[in-house]
Amino acid sequence: MITDEQLKVEGLKALTEALGDVRAEKFIALVMRSQFDYTKWQRKLWVEKSVEEISDAAMKLRKSKMEVVDNV
Repeated sequence: MITDEQLKVEGLKALTEALGDVRAEKFIALVMRSQFDYTKWQRKLWVEKSVEEISDAAMKLRKSKMEVVDNV
């Protein structure tokens, strides 16, 4: 298990890698100033996907990221 601080660092790193610094900052600002309910949002995120489809996509993404790390 990781600490809250480690989770924040990893989350920010993931956001900046995916969105870039400016967009990640904008995303955080949008979330902080809105009445954002992560649980409600998450429940609607992939309603058209099965658990198996989501799991397969996550495993493929992880494998592709591991291949990049292995090639460095």
